[in-house]
Amino acid sequence: MVKWRGIAFRLHPLFVLVMLGAVATGRFLELAALFVIVLIHELGHLAAALKFGWTVKEVKLLPFGGVVEVEEAGALPSKEEAWVALCGPLQNVWLAAAGWLAGQAGWIDGGWAEGFVRSNLLLLCFNLLPILPLDGGKLLQTWIGLYVPYHRTLLWCARISLVFSAAVVIGSAAPVGFGGHLQLNLLAVGAFLLYSNWFHLRNVPYLFFRFLVHRKRRSERRIDAGVLARPIVLSERRPVTAALRLFMKEGYHLIYVMRQGRVAKVLPEGTVIDGVLGRMHSGNADFRFFR
Repeated sequence: MVKWRGIAFRLHPLFVLVMLGAVATGRFLELAALFVIVLIHELGHLAAALKFGWTVKEVKLLPFGGVVEVEEAGALPSKEEAWVALCGPLQNVWLAAAGWLAGQAGWIDGGWAEGFVRSNLLLLCFNLLPILPLDGGKLLQTWIGLYVPYHRTLLWCARISLVFSAAVVIGSAAPVGFGGHLQLNLLAVGAFLLYSNWFHLRNVPYLFFRFLVHRKRRSERRIDAGVLARPIVLSERRPVTAALRLFMKEGYHLIYVMRQGRVAKVLPEGTVIDGVLGRMHSGNADFRFFR
């Protein structure tokens, strides 16, 4: 682990396995190139996150990219999330272009330049798959979150990620049916994504709870800015907390509680959030509500 400005940089165990495999097969140059490509890819995410003022806790490097863990996860503006997600793949674009130009100019070996360009394009395309925590999965979640309540967005993206992760695993074995070999690296990555998204789906209640914790502070800034409120209408027979699952990530809500066709009371979203968080703190509620 390396620390810089309070940010921890770690190699994921999956990356360590890939490194050991490269050492065992003597592919040192390929390993060094992969490490540099992944590091620059992730530094693109990090630079964008810091520019937006995010509180970055850790950068975890994986063979296909990495994960930037931030303190405010779930409560960041969608526009910023989209830019940060895109700034990783954009690094692979200019790296591929630089490698191709260097090869054409004869500054580096043509075969090595071709492999370098191919590695960047493969990493670029793989990262744009709609699978969390890949950049494509993050972009998909950001886009869905603009039109669908955030709780449902978390569930949908976890399930979509599971389906595509399973497709990666199946794809790693597909060559066997045509007389080829099992793609062990792809199988390992697919299995990792499948497990991490299964775990992610199980943790949706905790992710949504974290979203609510950070939302209170962001909601107050929206009020100060004079943002138009989005109404949520509930019958008084339903618990007011049911409105939480209807919260949109972008926007501020007022909850209208109806009694016999008339408005019985109007609650700002902060009041409802405070009530739920207070019950959580006192032990009178649990995370099963968010499932």
